[in-house]
Amino acid sequence: MPDIVRRAGSPHPVPHVDPPRAQDPRFAEVVPHGARLVSLYDDAVFSEGPVWWRARRMLVWSDVEGRRVLGWREDGCVEVVVDATPFINGHTVDHAGNLVHCEHGNRRLSRTTPDGRYEPLVGTYRGRRFNSPDDVVCAADGALWFTDPSYGLALPKQGALAEPELDHRSVYRVDPATGEAARMADLEQPNGLSFTPDGRTLYVTDTSRSFGGTRHTIFAYDVSATPALENQRVFAEIEPGIPDGLRVDSRGWVWTSSEAGVQAFSSDGCRLGLIPTPQTCSNLCFAPGETRLFITSGAHLYALDLMG
Repeated sequence: MPDIVRRAGSPHPVPHVDPPRAQDPRFAEVVPHGARLVSLYDDAVFSEGPVWWRARRMLVWSDVEGRRVLGWREDGCVEVVVDATPFINGHTVDHAGNLVHCEHGNRRLSRTTPDGRYEPLVGTYRGRRFNSPDDVVCAADGALWFTDPSYGLALPKQGALAEPELDHRSVYRVDPATGEAARMADLEQPNGLSFTPDGRTLYVTDTSRSFGGTRHTIFAYDVSATPALENQRVFAEIEPGIPDGLRVDSRGWVWTSSEAGVQAFSSDGCRLGLIPTPQTCSNLCFAPGETRLFITSGAHLYALDLMG
């Protein structure tokens, strides 16, 4: 039996938070001014890495510092999906329906199958251990793309103190046939990443500002058939705070976390609007059909209903 940490029940409205703010009329057609945040869970330590796990019909996210992976079900029940984790952060779901994890502590990718089996995936590049894999996405061809900043090596609440074995912090692609990792791009502190619906553009956040650097930037790359990342360019600079996690919707809009909440941009970089959150937003994802937005923020998992 799963460990239940919240019994089934209705979500709680979030008081004292501003309503969504449209800076472009298109935003109000998707996020009505009257939409309000609701709280689905409020007893994590540091929430991150949300993803919809269709095989288990639940929203899964990490309590990184609490060392748990949690799952919210549509009846409001919250259960522990993985306990005593090695500081798991970001997630994706692969084409076989497995939940793929980024492990700060073990410095590798792993996965949990729908029936609960755990399996390590990849932990080294050219014989050297990764820094601390942070976020991961599954491409249309089944390849796993992930970021590898050094946060877990320096923050004992989110990893294990150690000297890096690599002299770079990079974006990697794990070949679905061989399981080998290829180095695709270097950044100061790569963090969140997401593909456009056609798979031709990859957005990657660089959040070195939170770690002594200057970047609070979303970069865009063209994805070639090789595959390779080409034509690096700045898509947006995020204020206030940093663009930790992000998602691209079916319209090609980029939704990013920030200190103020969730910010949305059109594909040409036009700022569309803001969904304020009471605390700094760490990450987000959509429910199937994009009718709901899930938001991780400190101890909380929030949700906001969309027009779809």
